[in-house]
Amino acid sequence: MRFQPAGDPGVPDARSATRYLIWLAGRHKVLFTAGILLAVVWMVAQALMPAAVGRAIDALTARDRGGLVTWGLVLLALGVVQAVAGILRHRFAVHNFLGGAYRTVQLTVGAANRLGAALPRRVAAGEVVSIGTADISHIGHALDITARGTGSLVAVGVVAVVLLAASVPLGLVVVLGVPLLMAVVGLLIRPLHRQQRAYRDSEGALTTRAGDIVSGLRVLRGVGGEETLSARYRAQSQGLRVDGLRVARIESLLEAAQILLPGAFLVVVTWLGARFALRGEITAGQLVAFYGYTAFLVSPLRNLTEAVDRLTRGHVAARRVVRLLGLAPELTDPPRPVAVPGGPGDLVDVASGVTVPAGRFTALAATSPQDAAAVVDRLGRYVDSDATLHGVPLRDVALATVRERILVADNDAHLFTGPLRAELDPHDRADDAAVLAALAAAGATDIVEALPDGLHSRVAERGREFSGGQRQRLRLARALVADPEALLLVEPTSAVDAHTEARIAERLGAARAGRTTLVCTTSPLMLGRADRVVFVEDGKAVACGTHAELLDSEPRYRATVSREED
Repeated sequence: MRFQPAGDPGVPDARSATRYLIWLAGRHKVLFTAGILLAVVWMVAQALMPAAVGRAIDALTARDRGGLVTWGLVLLALGVVQAVAGILRHRFAVHNFLGGAYRTVQLTVGAANRLGAALPRRVAAGEVVSIGTADISHIGHALDITARGTGSLVAVGVVAVVLLAASVPLGLVVVLGVPLLMAVVGLLIRPLHRQQRAYRDSEGALTTRAGDIVSGLRVLRGVGGEETLSARYRAQSQGLRVDGLRVARIESLLEAAQILLPGAFLVVVTWLGARFALRGEITAGQLVAFYGYTAFLVSPLRNLTEAVDRLTRGHVAARRVVRLLGLAPELTDPPRPVAVPGGPGDLVDVASGVTVPAGRFTALAATSPQDAAAVVDRLGRYVDSDATLHGVPLRDVALATVRERILVADNDAHLFTGPLRAELDPHDRADDAAVLAALAAAGATDIVEALPDGLHSRVAERGREFSGGQRQRLRLARALVADPEALLLVEPTSAVDAHTEARIAERLGAARAGRTTLVCTTSPLMLGRADRVVFVEDGKAVACGTHAELLDSEPRYRATVSREED
């Protein structure tokens, strides 16, 4: 039995944490049920062994050879059943753990993808990281412990019946003592989880702050704020350490109680059993059986307290997952998506009046960078608007179709860890010639040639081994490899030198020949190579033509682009 993550995780029941955990268990009904049944058989086999030992001792005392052989064989059978059931139960438990954990990972990643650009505004980075590291483990353990917890509960019931049949007083001590022990341990679990919740929230906040500091380290050094932020991080880190010590203190008390209380209970029952045996109320074999049961009960008691602990942790973790799954994206698919005609079509932003002709290389120059970004957000349908493609409103088109046909590439995009070849062509659709052509058009060939393994070199986290200009050129190459029907580029050359920018401007039009391309820029080098330039002022398209025509006829345009020349 090999575990493989589900190809389709399914539609989760995210109405509550409890419903989500039940839904997860229901994804593997056969394995989950089999795990519980095997755990019951495993624990009951263990629970019956002290009784069989007691009967064998009584047979030995009475010199009953036949009875001794019979109960010896019963012990052997119980041992075999226990071993087989225990091995199979463990395999099923591991499968259920992995199934619950990885299905949660798939759902979490899917929710992050649905939220898209809205994710950083809706959920802190530390929260997502904590779900993907700690919470999935707690959810997996909650599914795993269910089998052992159920088996332990049944085993305690079997032991109670056996003991009551042998001696009512001793049986009552066990029947009443077990719930009492559980109640005492339960008193520690509630404050433990309260402290764990506080620790987990502090950990998520600290992770978020660490990410912010690392991503903005250059800026912090530039303004001299590195020491101030470091001091705040140290203070918050010390607060997290204090929270961790509180959690450890309660956990140590819980662990001690799980050992001390069953041990004390074992001493009490053994003492009472010895007194009853001396008075002749129970046989020697029954005394041994009682001792065996009290020793055996330590295991199911620990399992039950562990079950309460892990189920509570799993419920808390599931609550956070459900909260993430419940976040609705800012944009959703229309109830009845409309099909868009095939082939290149004009992109029109009704709000600004910007039109991007099909199959042409268009540049957009705006007096304010925010205006250019707003136009691209509408044309790429990252905000709701009246923008159209082929005359069809984008709000009436399925989001997957929009993303497939219109690609927005801006400077907020990241490089990810892994081989550079896979980073430039994540879908592995292009051949090496297409990748190399895109690198040449983006002026990034020299970057790859300088790497020890070329395209097979590994990219570090966020491409930190590259400079800002190198990362920008690699992002442009990635967009060109994707070769979408419509490509919207936002300031693709803002971080490169003039010579490199001139090469990119010269090659970009040829690389996108016959495809719809919009470049938001105020660089004369890039504007001069565009088939058509649209000038946007105060959020509205006020003029269009070639770069040379607009320089002659539009003073505001001339002033906007000459700032960069100056």
